[in-house]
Amino acid sequence: MDGHIHALEIVLLLLLAFVVAFAALARKLKTPYPIVLVIAGLVLGFIPGIPPIHLNPEAIFLVVLPPLLYSAAWATSWRDFRFHLTSILMLAFGLVAFTVIGIALAAPHVFPGFTWQLGFVLGAVVSTTDAIAATSIARRVGLPRTIVDILEGESLINDASGLLALEFGVAMLVRSQFPSATEGMLRLLYLIFAGLAVGLLIGKFVEWFEYHIEDGPIEIAFSILVPYAAYLAAEAIRGSGVFAVVACGLYLSRKSARFFSPQVRLQAFAFWDSFTFILNGFVFVLIGLQLPYVLAGMHGISLRQAIVYGLIFSAIVIALRLFWTYPGARVSYWIRTRLLHQSYKCPAARQTFVVGWTGMRGVIALAAALSLPEKLANGDPFPQRNLIIFLTFIVIFVTLVVQGLTLPWIIRKLGLAHAAGPNCEEREARRIIAQTVLDRIQETRTQDRPEFAPIYEDLHQHYRHRLAAARTGLEPDTDDISDHIVRAQDLSLELLRTERETALALRSEGRISDDVLRTLEYDLDLREAQLTVTEDAA
Repeated sequence: MDGHIHALEIVLLLLLAFVVAFAALARKLKTPYPIVLVIAGLVLGFIPGIPPIHLNPEAIFLVVLPPLLYSAAWATSWRDFRFHLTSILMLAFGLVAFTVIGIALAAPHVFPGFTWQLGFVLGAVVSTTDAIAATSIARRVGLPRTIVDILEGESLINDASGLLALEFGVAMLVRSQFPSATEGMLRLLYLIFAGLAVGLLIGKFVEWFEYHIEDGPIEIAFSILVPYAAYLAAEAIRGSGVFAVVACGLYLSRKSARFFSPQVRLQAFAFWDSFTFILNGFVFVLIGLQLPYVLAGMHGISLRQAIVYGLIFSAIVIALRLFWTYPGARVSYWIRTRLLHQSYKCPAARQTFVVGWTGMRGVIALAAALSLPEKLANGDPFPQRNLIIFLTFIVIFVTLVVQGLTLPWIIRKLGLAHAAGPNCEEREARRIIAQTVLDRIQETRTQDRPEFAPIYEDLHQHYRHRLAAARTGLEPDTDDISDHIVRAQDLSLELLRTERETALALRSEGRISDDVLRTLEYDLDLREAQLTVTEDAA
């Protein structure tokens, strides 16, 4: 027992060292770290002496998936997610169904021994995307924010539709159960609404709990439990754990501006940035390390033939996504403008192509393939299981590495790359906040004692500078707190609260996104934390 624990410790330490080293190399090469980590894991898997590390699909679904979904949902702007929801659903549900059906029809004609049922399972396995690499590239080369929002939204919820399709496919093969269209639709609706209900209920409880506690370590530890609680609770009632985690994360992200103190928010964001980086790093290295296991399971087919099948299958998967995105974009545009009356410009063909080219697969697809049962209900081996796993691995490798490395070049060639310009929403928000605070200073000054007039002069001058900076787009000067420490700090904290309330009001009115609010909050949190530390020292 002690030897097993010791070996596990060594493996975890080695993995962490790999993640840190190759992520640093990726930064030096200016290449998204998922691509470098997958290639590194692939190479490491064949080095003699490297301890064998087998990917457990249950560990991925129950340990890795919930916190990564939760963190992604927390960082998502609800305003932008809601605005692009039609386009997101067209990819997360429409494209998933199109991929599954397309592969189910094509597989019997491409792969010997495949039936349409096996093709259905194979399509469900590879129908989910992993947008980490795509969005990291998109941000670095300046892809329009609209495309990034749609890609991130798709990756948040297409796991649920893909795993539901896999559930149906396995039931057809293992137990010869063929659900009707009505049964499938009812199951999908139950998955969605049960997951959403569980996620919002847990979000409500967490919100209540956060209002009754003010302790950074406890709140951060509690935040780790939240995605697991939402996921497991939804799965316990056969709802969608994915939707539960996403709903909980989106809800708490909006509410956290009220119940998190500035100090806790700074600590929590720093912790979750590191935590999700480590999890993602482990995941992408593990993908590469699985190739020896995948090859060991290949029987009855040569490696060369299997690679040819893998490349053909990768081309089919990529082509299906590209084929869907063009009519899907048109349908989304029609729904958004004609039915929802949104002010939305139809995406150009080059933008649609980039959305189609960013269908990169990740660890969820590999975990889905590895989770396939080894035997059917009658005791026969699951047909073509090893080939399905191999084809999935090749698709992951091709879409991550080939599409990932070519995406920056394609974006530049299509003229979609642009330097990050000023954020007009943020600048306007800072202007409104500064003007509101100046009005508040004037109002408070008339009600305060005359001897505090110098304090108000200092603060008035400070916020005049901030207002001028907001209008010109220049950085404001560093805070200069008056020597009248007690009163000046009280007033400064009060004015910071006014800034915070104004920013929240702008978010509530839909005038700024959650991303802009988080930028403003970070600035306010730092200033308030500085004032609080100064006050405690005094």
